[in-house]
Amino acid sequence: MKVGERNRVEADPSQEILFDVDGQVATITFNRPEAMNAMTWNMYDRLVVYCDELDRNDDIRVAILKGAGDRAFVSGTDISQFQAFTDPQHAIDYERRTGEVTGRLERVRKPTIAMIHGVCVGGGASIALACDFRYADPALRFGIPIARTIGNCLSLKGYSRLVDFVGPAKTKELIMLAKLLNADEALSLGVVTETVPAEELEGRVREVAERLTTLAPLTLAATKESIRRIQAARAPDSEEGEDLILSCYMSDDFRGAVKAFVAKEKYVWTGR
Repeated sequence: MKVGERNRVEADPSQEILFDVDGQVATITFNRPEAMNAMTWNMYDRLVVYCDELDRNDDIRVAILKGAGDRAFVSGTDISQFQAFTDPQHAIDYERRTGEVTGRLERVRKPTIAMIHGVCVGGGASIALACDFRYADPALRFGIPIARTIGNCLSLKGYSRLVDFVGPAKTKELIMLAKLLNADEALSLGVVTETVPAEELEGRVREVAERLTTLAPLTLAATKESIRRIQAARAPDSEEGEDLILSCYMSDDFRGAVKAFVAKEKYVWTGR
């Protein structure tokens, strides 16, 4: 699909994530509402392409990221894809690739706004945290409930980003207790910029985007990059923690939990 193309074809992978431009504002839409916008490998790859387009096109001043429908921003990575993980390198490559994607989103020079309806979990939470601003409706459920779902773990950089937002104690609560934040909790922790009634959310996000188009682009870009560099300077290297990734992804628990999740069955953890 060419950037800006809007023809929607059912079950066409090129339509799983859309890129539209209206004036100086671009919108990236995660477009799998039937799967609560769960990310496919294609969607991760296309997100990087669209980040490149945001930086290439000087006419674009702001980007809005949103999920199709009103149930979810992004409900994480499509778990059915993990059934193909049979080799340790698959796990390392996955965490490295998703880290590269969120890192690329963080490095976009233009301001980015996540417009969040409802569920924002797993990989969706990571994508939202990589944006500069997050506006959510009262139905927000935000977290990374992997201790309850498939028993994997984050990369050290993924944990580092979450610690930057909520601190180590809340990070442990979110991950180890599989806690989902509601809108009020997320607002009080600074995870979201503002909560807005669902029917007003799109208008409010557009209002913020239009304001950003009137402000000094170089100041905005320099501020974004300065903060990113400060956070990157204290973040661990990509290779650190690979032993922890393998301890989860190559476990019997991970394989069993993925199979159970896809079959919509309950899995009993064994610790193996």
